[in-house]
Amino acid sequence: MPNRLAHETSPYLLQHADNPVDWWPWSAEAFEEARKRNVPVLLSVGYSSCHWCHVMAHESFEDQQTAEYLNAHYVSVKVDREERPDVDAVYMEAVQAATGQGGWPMTVFLTPDAEPFYFGTYFPPAPRQGMPSFRQVLQGVHQAWDERRDEVTEVAGKIVRDLAAREISYGDARTPGEEELAQALLGLTREYDPQRGGFGGAPKFPPSMALEFLLRHHARTGAEGALQMASDTCERMARGGIYDQLGGGFARYSVDRDWVVPHFEKMLYDNALLCRVYAHLWRATGSELARRVALETADFMVRELRTNEGGFASALDADSDDGTGKHVEGVYYAWTPEQLREVLGEQDAELAAQYFGVTEEGTFEEGASVLQLPQQQEGLVDAGKIASVRERLLAARSERPAPGRDDKVVAAWNGLAIAALAETGAYFDRPDLVEAATAAADLLVRLHLDEQARLTRTSKDGHAGANAGVLEDYADVAEGFLALASVTGEGVWLEFAGFLLDHVLVRFTDPESGSLYDTAADAEQLIRRPQDPTDNAAPSGWTAAANALLGYAAHTGSEPHRTAAERALGVVKALGPRVPRFIGWGLAAAEAALDGPREVAIVGPSLDHEGTKTLHRTALLGTAPGAVVAVGAPESDEFPLLVDRPLVGGEPAAYVCRHFTCDAPTTEPDRLRAVLSG
Repeated sequence: MPNRLAHETSPYLLQHADNPVDWWPWSAEAFEEARKRNVPVLLSVGYSSCHWCHVMAHESFEDQQTAEYLNAHYVSVKVDREERPDVDAVYMEAVQAATGQGGWPMTVFLTPDAEPFYFGTYFPPAPRQGMPSFRQVLQGVHQAWDERRDEVTEVAGKIVRDLAAREISYGDARTPGEEELAQALLGLTREYDPQRGGFGGAPKFPPSMALEFLLRHHARTGAEGALQMASDTCERMARGGIYDQLGGGFARYSVDRDWVVPHFEKMLYDNALLCRVYAHLWRATGSELARRVALETADFMVRELRTNEGGFASALDADSDDGTGKHVEGVYYAWTPEQLREVLGEQDAELAAQYFGVTEEGTFEEGASVLQLPQQQEGLVDAGKIASVRERLLAARSERPAPGRDDKVVAAWNGLAIAALAETGAYFDRPDLVEAATAAADLLVRLHLDEQARLTRTSKDGHAGANAGVLEDYADVAEGFLALASVTGEGVWLEFAGFLLDHVLVRFTDPESGSLYDTAADAEQLIRRPQDPTDNAAPSGWTAAANALLGYAAHTGSEPHRTAAERALGVVKALGPRVPRFIGWGLAAAEAALDGPREVAIVGPSLDHEGTKTLHRTALLGTAPGAVVAVGAPESDEFPLLVDRPLVGGEPAAYVCRHFTCDAPTTEPDRLRAVLSG
């Protein structure tokens, strides 16, 4: 009989709807039930494409005896971290403070007042490598709750007090200057892996936000080292197994330092951020590889993540059926020499094995290899032949059982995808990509936004979820809308961005310090109001808000938005020189603030006029950090930047301003290009 999760919209919660565990979704009723029964709460947090979440579910939550014990002694609450990032953040902070590490599945035991007192991540079904079994943990916690209640509540109270005391040292309310950004660059240089690209050791994550900082820093200062680190890292990732050499798109991270074997789940946010980075790298260098990867990644998102409603699904699983009914990680993507021969025949299989680095011993499990481009040999191989090989392998792969897809639409990640697809479509003359971005933006307005422009975090199958948007939703969706406004010349997207950013000013900002909270002032009160400025897998709400506020202020001249952006960037001044890898988006925003950002107005008789189109494209291809672009007819009311901007001698013209100073208008694309080259 299905449990209470059967009516949820989260694919992750629905995966547990038939467990024998009597799961509750996160709700006041669950904690009321724990109070009534006088038992602790087991909080289990994960997400649908998490490999070890599936493993623990199969081993423990599908096990009848374990479920009976849980049902007798606990109220069990299941949370999708992607739907409730606030709940996840608060308890993950507690787990990391107590154990020094964190991850998913996250397993936390709470009092009926939602105060945590015992923590862990994955627990095996039997004791293993010094880890107790899940059953042993359940029995131990139950015993402590029954026999040492005072001690348990004291520990829980102390943890909550300690968390409350961990307020962020905010730095000061000024933006970072030349010195801090130079120190951040030096810090990244120290952690850079010159042999392999990227930063640090294994596991290695794609550093998309640090790469944006490096590209903007190079554009503003001409620092060759910054560009070199960005382009070498992008090349190594694109040649590695972390990149899907057949279907495009990036996996979550590489388990090794060389980008060879990925953790195979593909997340929307990674692909949106990386698509944009490669598009910006092409804009800076003209690299053919960057162009190919940007377009293939955009095509992957539209082909494999787009939902029927026009939004973008959250993720593809790492695991899929190996053909025997068993779910195995990476089996969809890996190849043996024998499998190549079956699809391609002897001769072409040999070429493919050499080209993609497939060996008899394999780079992955059981003699299989993850496809990569180990040698720089593109020029030596017949491009037509390789295209044919790719096509046949992709067609054969599509016959394999596909990885599961998490179909929920997350507002923040769709905002990132809108920005990436709009810009990539504009750079490479792919109107279909701009249309896909516009359709996703339409869906967010139609389904995720209410009359007060308050955002809902998720939707699925055209139905809005029940959870309120958090700071990253407001900030990333505003970022997407601002990019769409610049590309399409439709001022309505600037207007919608303004509605969202007004909420940031009123509901997410501390009026005293200017620091930002992840949840709104009127959101559900948890044991602590989460507040994290560091960029991890995606930009933090804090740094994303700073960047979007800055862009909006450049478009509109709004002083409150500019001031809020500068105050928010104070934390980057504090953290940038110390931990640049974990505040990359904040550093990118600081580069834009230092550069202006520049305000570009393109006026022409119509958007279809050839001269207007040429100037508009030139403006979009300018590398000046964070520059904003408005395009329209003279005296159009679509954008504030178009006011009092006439044609010049009857011709389309470009107006560029920064720091309250404007250049003379120009009708010459080359002149505009020079002005916007950073």
